[in-house]
Amino acid sequence: MKKKLLVPLILFLSITIAFLVQLKRNAQGEDIKALESALVGKPVPAKNLTELFENKTYTNELFQQGEPVLLNVWATWCPTCYAEHQYLNKLAKEGVRIIGLDYKDESPKAMKWLKDLGNPYQVVLKDEKGSFGLDLGVYGAPETFIVDGKGVIHYRYAGDVNEKVWTQTLKPIYDKLSEQQ
Repeated sequence: MKKKLLVPLILFLSITIAFLVQLKRNAQGEDIKALESALVGKPVPAKNLTELFENKTYTNELFQQGEPVLLNVWATWCPTCYAEHQYLNKLAKEGVRIIGLDYKDESPKAMKWLKDLGNPYQVVLKDEKGSFGLDLGVYGAPETFIVDGKGVIHYRYAGDVNEKVWTQTLKPIYDKLSEQQ
């Protein structure tokens, strides 16, 4: 009888401790949308990728242009991507360099989306099967990576890029990298 009560008690205590640890981390200001990535501090994975509109092939040298860039993972099936899209258009008009990765999507739908909603991307790469996303460790869309001018990933953010996220989290990193170039 005691063993039957002990297992639920241990389970309850374990869950409670995990919950309290996470609450403490959040209270200390830890950004819950900043995903740890094994690639932070490492180059963008080497892979040949095809551009959405022109079928031109790019390598990871695309990310080594001497200027920082946002690598934005998006898809037409992603409602949060729709929510962030107008803000990305605004950033692009302000001169922020953005490369899009159309993730696990159908090319005709992606082309129509960009035609209808505007194209904030300097280059739009196709990742129909999600293999490059897998190399990046993408969980889903949207995700945004900040890459320096040498092609090294400095930050990974999961969720929509909006004014608050841009000004408080991403822009300071982007600006610092811009100054270093």
